[in-house]
Amino acid sequence: VSCWGFQTAGQSGEQELENLVLKLSVLKDFLSSIEKKALKALQEVSSATPATPPQPLSRKAKSIPVQTFEVKLDITLGDLTKIGKSQKYTLSVDVEGGKLVVLKKQKDSQEDWNTFTHDKIRQLIKSQRVQNKLGIVFEK
Repeated sequence: VSCWGFQTAGQSGEQELENLVLKLSVLKDFLSSIEKKALKALQEVSSATPATPPQPLSRKAKSIPVQTFEVKLDITLGDLTKIGKSQKYTLSVDVEGGKLVVLKKQKDSQEDWNTFTHDKIRQLIKSQRVQNKLGIVFEK
């Protein structure tokens, strides 16, 4: 609804003021009507959907790739007595899957491997004497 006009040459100041008050009254009623419609629409939307807390926008977590290492494996007893000589193995660590795979390539292209889940690993021990040595204690 628009009822804007301009003062004509014959209008007095009092008539102009009355027209302005009338236009403001019409505008106020129009805004009140819009406000009621918006409030009603908001109530309909909120009653139609259950109230759930807004979910924060989360970035997709980056996956941790499986890491593979060439290692020498020393098998020791509980008192750290070394059994046999060191052998080369491939160690595969899947952090997200919670798995550690120890793979040994044997002659004739055969492979022998053991898989340990995170709940079977009791302790990781970083050697203080040898920088790149790590001990792993497994549950029986």
